[in-house]
Amino acid sequence: MAMQKLDSRRMGEMPEGRLLLTMAVPMILSMLVQALYNVVDSIYVAQVSEDCLSALSLAFPAQNIMIGLGTGTGVGVSTLVSRALGRRDQAEASRVAGTAIFLSFCCWALMALFGIFAADAFVHSQTNIESIRSSADSYLRIVTIGSLFVYFEIGMERLLQSTGLTKLSMWTQMIGAVTNIILDPFFIYGWLGLPAMGTAGAAIATVIGQAVGAGVGLFFQLKRNREIPIRLSDIRPFGRIIRDIYRIGFPSILMMCIGSVTNYLMNIILIGFTSTAVAVYGAYFKVQSFFFMPVFGLNNGLIPIIGYNYGARKKERIYRTIRYGVLYASCFTVLGLICFQLFPGLLLGIFNPSPTMLAIGVPALRRISISFLFAGFCIIAGSVCQALDKSLYSLFVSILRQVVALIPSAWLLAQTGNVDNVWWCFPIAEIVSLIASFFFLRSALKGMDRRLSEVVD
Repeated sequence: MAMQKLDSRRMGEMPEGRLLLTMAVPMILSMLVQALYNVVDSIYVAQVSEDCLSALSLAFPAQNIMIGLGTGTGVGVSTLVSRALGRRDQAEASRVAGTAIFLSFCCWALMALFGIFAADAFVHSQTNIESIRSSADSYLRIVTIGSLFVYFEIGMERLLQSTGLTKLSMWTQMIGAVTNIILDPFFIYGWLGLPAMGTAGAAIATVIGQAVGAGVGLFFQLKRNREIPIRLSDIRPFGRIIRDIYRIGFPSILMMCIGSVTNYLMNIILIGFTSTAVAVYGAYFKVQSFFFMPVFGLNNGLIPIIGYNYGARKKERIYRTIRYGVLYASCFTVLGLICFQLFPGLLLGIFNPSPTMLAIGVPALRRISISFLFAGFCIIAGSVCQALDKSLYSLFVSILRQVVALIPSAWLLAQTGNVDNVWWCFPIAEIVSLIASFFFLRSALKGMDRRLSEVVD
């Protein structure tokens, strides 16, 4: 118990830059493994055909909503647990953990119903090309019906992160991702006598990997996380806690949903030119995850630190944590900008591209990556707003970036008849996001200063 208390109290005592790295590095490593899994998954599928790669791109918006439900719920859970521990209220932290498990079942039921009744209609609304449609439909049905494990895995990771056990969280995600990577070729290509199932095989490997990760995470939570004991009596709906979880986390879910709608509409715009443009768009998302997944891992370390110090009324530590967060995040995104500008053909080469895919993809990666210059600050600003109970600010920024700027500019640029022009919508949208993020972050910090000053007075 003494060691567990030390794990959480260090969030209020350790120097901020070192603390953020200590918290974030294990999660960054696990996110990099997750990015590797995403890329390897697509590399395997791309060897089957370009249509299979396009199919994953068409399934991605719905899959992103599935993940968004888990990560958004996790943001609320992680924030509430960190605040409870900052107040030394272990009983409340346990109730939040039990509620999180209950919500995992609810999220799974919702996505399973989608997979059974709506997956085919969702894919069909984007394309009538039968080879792409059938591959996307089979993939999407399997990952949604088997989504219980991804919700448990995310939930266990967030509970471990909330008490500073980030290395265990890292192993949870890494073991699940590595399992997926190992199993992919067996199910996709039919190794060792298994039937070759293409995209359906990739989906089966994904679900098995998530199940392994969920089991490992549950084991670590029960055996090592003494600060948040899980009691069967707490695995039920606490209305007050559910409201607080989604008051904080719902904007994140909605942002992911908005992102999914954006990807859905972009797929429709791009397939109006050629299905190869959709494959390029999917490849871009896979490759950029190597640079943005670590930033999201950084966020996962930053939110508990801010939540803890907000509960402990340590304002200066919050400010210093934000500065380090922006610095570290910008290092990753600027590195991504350099790689996309200098080596776009090399990055696309891992997906077995056709000459047409290279002709479309090289200018696409160079133009999209200009937006990376501003993205680090915007991502950190959104997470800070969430940790300070201003999740709606992040939602407003997401709406401005994607609904007001990205899709309208993409549609207008598509009217030129040149697919190369469409990619400029990303830098345009990120500049809008930068302006809004600066404004809302400043407002959130002023509000925090005012609330903490009132408490002191």
